[in-house]
Amino acid sequence: MSEKTFSTLGVPAPLVAALTAAGIDSPFPIQVDTLPDTLSGRDVLGRGKTGSGKTLAFSIPMVARLGGALAGGRRRPGRPLGLVLAPTRELATQITNTMVPLADAYDLRVTTIFGGISQARQVAALKAGVDIVVATPGRLEDLMKQGFLHLDAIEITVLDEADHMADLGFLPIVTKILKATPTGGQRLLFSATLDNGVDKLVNQFLHNEVLHSVDEANSPVAAMTHHVFETSGNDAKKDLVYKLASGTGRRILFMRTKHHAKKLAKALTDAGIPAVDLHGNLSQPQRDRNLAAFGEGNVKVLVATDVAARGVHVDNVELVIHVDPPMEHKAYLHRSGRTARAGAEGDVVTICLPTQQKDLASLLKKADIQVQPQKVNANSPEVLELVGEIAPYVKPAPREVKPQGGGGNSTGKNAQRKRALREAGAANGRPQRVTREGQPARDRSGRPPANENGTRRTGANKPSTNGGARSYGSAAGGGQRATASASSRPTGAGQRQRSARPQGR
Repeated sequence: MSEKTFSTLGVPAPLVAALTAAGIDSPFPIQVDTLPDTLSGRDVLGRGKTGSGKTLAFSIPMVARLGGALAGGRRRPGRPLGLVLAPTRELATQITNTMVPLADAYDLRVTTIFGGISQARQVAALKAGVDIVVATPGRLEDLMKQGFLHLDAIEITVLDEADHMADLGFLPIVTKILKATPTGGQRLLFSATLDNGVDKLVNQFLHNEVLHSVDEANSPVAAMTHHVFETSGNDAKKDLVYKLASGTGRRILFMRTKHHAKKLAKALTDAGIPAVDLHGNLSQPQRDRNLAAFGEGNVKVLVATDVAARGVHVDNVELVIHVDPPMEHKAYLHRSGRTARAGAEGDVVTICLPTQQKDLASLLKKADIQVQPQKVNANSPEVLELVGEIAPYVKPAPREVKPQGGGGNSTGKNAQRKRALREAGAANGRPQRVTREGQPARDRSGRPPANENGTRRTGANKPSTNGGARSYGSAAGGGQRATASASSRPTGAGQRQRSARPQGR
């Protein structure tokens, strides 16, 4: 049988041209299996491992359908025709990046909607009119509640990584969103598993669906090689991690916690191995900046939590390292799927301490991964073979030092003036505090500062004020204070009245 092409699968010529321009000439198995059904308008349930080409499998039929539908200019503000739901911001962004070149062939507008950033631009895009929305469920629901987005015109809906949406607790929101779309619309659902309620979504919202599975041996993920490296303890593990991170190719190191991901990225950078981190504590601009540095090759090491296990697609990631083994097998598969994508080859290393051997064996069994553990150190031949050429040492950039003192706001001449005043006070045997303007400050009691001889200014040099304020006696009077009587001092709400005190006691 002749090899299938996008044209023979029924993909319209404008999209074939767009794919060719992007260097995509041959369809992957999931695309060969699903495109005849999706292009004909049928509901499809796709099951398969990550990295098998699912994004194009649903992007092509969505753009093909809506490109023809918009020939008559049906675009309306706040009422898109296509919807893609994804569990994470990173995956939503990746889907959009894949879809836009195809959408451009038909002059379709695509926008991405997710939380963690201001909604102003997203609202502006919806008001201007968009054709396809790629969104995370939470922010999409918010905009629907605010009346900026309506789903009554949706013709085709895609749920990507439905099992991960279930893991994150999104299914109740997803159910509400799907109920807001027309019942006659086309629906495509992609998921590695059908547990945790995903099967209920299939039963409720897909009609006469066709099932396609891409778990067969010819899946591109079969080009992935797995390794388990056992180490004797934490010190040996640290040396092994640094060695694995030191190669010239791109590699992703997975950690369980945000704190440890940030800490390891900094430690590697300080050791001359530039690294960036990716985790939930970063703002969206920080995430974008770090991913751009990794994707463009300025930094070859990405240290991440499971937030990067889905949706981060960077070409030529040669090595995935589970520095901390994940908690469950699905996370292992999705983490590992950052390498060996789109038919490329890649390696996956899991570092295992003695106390983790039993749990890791169980996890790999559930993931259907068969691998023989190896006891290694940082200089073992098996390790050096994976590392390959060592990248040159990169001197860490100096870290910015915040100015000290004055609340961090004093710089230049102002800071110098304050420092000189402090030193002058210290020379008189008493450190002196100053105000922002460089003037002597009052002490905690509110009194003026002491003079050079240690005494305070008195009534002889500071006249009293009206209204019952304290007055200071003359120097001859020994600095005795006279306090206004209660009758001459107004009392506020809740202020305790004090009786007049005899002077000179």
